[in-house]
Amino acid sequence: MSHFRPILAAHDVTEQQWRVIRVLYEAGKLDATEVADKASILAPSLTRMIRSLEERGFISKHKDDADGRRVLLQITSTGREIVEDVMPESLKVYADIDARFGAARVERLLDMLEELASLKMENGSLGEE
Repeated sequence: MSHFRPILAAHDVTEQQWRVIRVLYEAGKLDATEVADKASILAPSLTRMIRSLEERGFISKHKDDADGRRVLLQITSTGREIVEDVMPESLKVYADIDARFGAARVERLLDMLEELASLKMENGSLGEE
């Protein structure tokens, strides 16, 4: 993330806010639980962040037509603009990392990190799977 922090700071967006905005940019409407899961953010942190992102006009909340108790989050046009402003700079950083570390090695690393993230926690420690 150290490569990306200056880009996000220039757009006045934190790393966690960026993850939420990107998840909604890519997925469309999601409920808060789905956003928290996909963005790897704890629910209490997301609750505070939703308020801030909504005040800044990056996301909007909508009641689910099928279940009135469920609230769906969606990116706004302002949120889309942030993603579209940040993505070219972000892609340059990824390209630089690929060039310096090797695209195949980066892909293997990402696969391993995804595998690690999917391990179930048992009794406070990583389970053996």
